[in-house]
Amino acid sequence: MTEKLSILITGASSGIGEALAQYYAEHGATHLFLSGRNAERLEKVAERCRQAGATVYPKQISVTDRKAMQEWITQCENIAPLNIVFANAGVSTGEENTENAYTTFDTNVMGVINTIHPVMDIFKNRNSGKKIIAITSSIAGYHGLPSCPSYSATKACLKAYGEALRGSLKPFGIQVSVICPGFVKSRITDKNTCPMPFFMSAEKAAQIIATRIDKNVGLIAFPWPMRLAVWALSILPNRLTDWIYAALPHKV
Repeated sequence: MTEKLSILITGASSGIGEALAQYYAEHGATHLFLSGRNAERLEKVAERCRQAGATVYPKQISVTDRKAMQEWITQCENIAPLNIVFANAGVSTGEENTENAYTTFDTNVMGVINTIHPVMDIFKNRNSGKKIIAITSSIAGYHGLPSCPSYSATKACLKAYGEALRGSLKPFGIQVSVICPGFVKSRITDKNTCPMPFFMSAEKAAQIIATRIDKNVGLIAFPWPMRLAVWALSILPNRLTDWIYAALPHKV
């Protein structure tokens, strides 16, 4: 990547967000606006990115705070016009109870809306420069998973929403890419007790994502064997998927 870019990443204190920040810092990004809930972890990421040559602005903020997100994104745009915005922050549900379900939907769905809608307004009113929105969904968004109903539902919502936005925002010169990773090393997968086939490092995932965004790939789903498997599940009749899911190991 030879362009000098200004990039905003939510959920940048760990996992894919952290790896994306490091990747872009090492590949010429001039400004990185990084958000996360844990100030200590976020500052460590920011410092590594500064050492790689980027100007970094860390911000401890919750993506569920609509007003705060709008104000922060406006401030970032005023410092350095944004080129790529990663709506990446997300949580796993853990125990599937009422409180955790609300938290999952608030963070994974409304948190993304709170991130991308201020950006959409900014991008629509700007006639020049690269304008990219990247939404982190998941392979889990291809089909509802009995082991994580709320999580897979929120990721399915993001996948459909992002795919639809890609077409509706194209006339404004805005590129939308939806990211559907499989099992990638993160604080979420650290808690998993189920098998995680094709497990991948966050650094490898970041490289795949950045490369495909640069090629304007609309749906960035990987690794391909998992994508093929979940796609097949999504087109099977429920009678078969019920049997398959019943035979799979459950989280404990």
